[in-house]
Amino acid sequence: MRRSLRQRTERKWLLAAEPDVLEELRRLRARVTHVTGALAATSDGVVLAHDTAVEAEGVAALTAAALGVAQSLAGATGRGAFRELLVRGENGYVATYAAGSTAVLTVLAGDRTNVGRLHMEARRSGARLADLVGVALSRAEQPQP
Repeated sequence: MRRSLRQRTERKWLLAAEPDVLEELRRLRARVTHVTGALAATSDGVVLAHDTAVEAEGVAALTAAALGVAQSLAGATGRGAFRELLVRGENGYVATYAAGSTAVLTVLAGDRTNVGRLHMEARRSGARLADLVGVALSRAEQPQP
């Protein structure tokens, strides 16, 4: 019961951060040519905000699954904590970046994207999202009146 209440409180504060998270996603899309979408989610697959035409909940769930495998692979090979994952398909890229310890940023980009620029800007956005999520979670931990 106590854990469920805590999770609801955390979710409430995370959702309150949605406008700021969405603004960061939009700024990322504006800074990197050929980015077609971006979403921020918790590491367990709950969408925080998205700026994409694809079905965000499904992508967030798949991101959570891929994150689990990537974390295991990084740990098993002695590479440390998860930082990022890049998947290249025929029509472009799906890149996932750590946004602190509890959130992830997933970016969709076309095949003509400058991947170096994508990494640089998405890492910055991931750090900003980590700050936003951290503030929201610290508010959730404060006693409520």
